Amino acid sequence: MDASLWIAKTGLTAQQTRMQVISNNLANVNTTGFKKDRAVFEDLLYQNIVPAGGQADAENETPTGLMLGTGTRVVATEKTHAQGNIITTENALDVAITGDGFLAVQQADGSLAYTRDGGLKISSEGLLVTAGGQPIVPAINIPQNAASITIGRDGTVTAELANSGGAAQVGQLQLSRFVNNSGLAPIGRNLMQQTNASGDPIISIPGEDGAGMLMQGSLEASNVNVVEEMVNMIETQRAYEVNSKAIAAADGMLRFLNNNL
Repeated sequence: MDASLWIAKTGLTAQQTRMQVISNNLANVNTTGFKKDRAVFEDLLYQNIVPAGGQADAENETPTGLMLGTGTRVVATEKTHAQGNIITTENALDVAITGDGFLAVQQADGSLAYTRDGGLKISSEGLLVTAGGQPIVPAINIPQNAASITIGRDGTVTAELANSGGAAQVGQLQLSRFVNNSGLAPIGRNLMQQTNASGDPIISIPGEDGAGMLMQGSLEASNVNVVEEMVNMIETQRAYEVNSKAIAAADGMLRFLNNNL
């Protein structure tokens, strides 16, 4: 079997994977706090037919050698943690993170997850939770007689109590930062989990130690650029077509040999 058929097949598989990544980016163009993915390619092993620097004869060495590649593959998908646009919602419980950091939330099994989606709600128990119902960590309890909520840029949560009860600080939002944000594992529901690659969370007050700030009444939009993704899609489609033509060309060469030899 001609090796070029299998080499072109690896190109088809890699471009199909890249198209899946692009499709996921476009599908999440309106997902709050979503970070786009990028497919990372690498070449496969080489057949070292003639090593560079090998002996060409008794007195001379080969200057370059002969090494034949065997194709490509997608080795990783990498999150691009660039800042998304800030959208004003005028909802007091919406907070956008400007800069580095994630809100920590507690999952049903007790483990922690991290999110950039600041569309917060108040549960039936008075806790600040995400739209998916995961409580914010550390827990913040909103009094039942709270007439309004103010969230400062430093994460201070203040409740204005009804019936001239005055203002009371009810909690402090914290941000978790990581040495390698791209090492976080997305698990759906706008959540990410810590991994060995991401490192341990660095917990900070917003605005301190390199952490970002909070903006009340706003949300961070997805950082997907639709025009850029459409260009990537066209590029991927063309690359897929070229690899398909390479398979057709190799098949034609083999057919010619079978018919004429």
